[in-house]
Amino acid sequence: MFLNIKDLYFKYNNSKEYTINKLNMNIDRGDVLAILGESGSGKSTILRLIAGLEEPLKGSISLNDNILMDKNTFIMPENREIGMVFQDYALFPHMTVSKNILFGLDKMNKKKKISRLNEVLKLIDMVEYKDRYPHELSGGQQQRIALARAIAPRPSVLLMDEPFSNLDADLKNKIRKELKEILNKADITTIFVTHNKEDARAIANKVIVLDKGIKINKGLVDNII
Repeated sequence: MFLNIKDLYFKYNNSKEYTINKLNMNIDRGDVLAILGESGSGKSTILRLIAGLEEPLKGSISLNDNILMDKNTFIMPENREIGMVFQDYALFPHMTVSKNILFGLDKMNKKKKISRLNEVLKLIDMVEYKDRYPHELSGGQQQRIALARAIAPRPSVLLMDEPFSNLDADLKNKIRKELKEILNKADITTIFVTHNKEDARAIANKVIVLDKGIKINKGLVDNII
């Protein structure tokens, strides 16, 4: 398995109950996995644990046979080769589209940075917007820039938190289709969380259903009730 989560437990300091309760999860390379659940089910917490933004009480997470965390190991977020698109996109308002995307490419030389920038701008079909600022873009365009910034460093795994929550209902079908096409072209293992079954059906090839931190179902998207 490409990404393996074993016996993972987590709870917040002010909580008496586990937010994540003995979670086991295996993801194959190239999968687009949806984690489906209601608000408070712990689905966004899973992303934060995989990214290294939270530290579990116990359990292990490994990526491509490399341990990210267990009782003896904790790899810092910047060293995990994981990209994340936050619910509010978290674009830098004072930076242009190009500078937002270039921000995560500090380990490349200038020539490689420009090459990769142009590559991801073409991938998301936003070349003509490279000199605009986030406030000059629509919600769907901001989402694509946040996606481009996350995949520009070529992460091993892409995480997305409720990718459609900030979009108008009329735009969702169009953006879902665009996002699926981009992920297929990028050929990147992806995990996204959502409370919407239609989001899962439109984007993912596999799904798990979470309830109060416990995985209650796993299977193909077509099996979602």
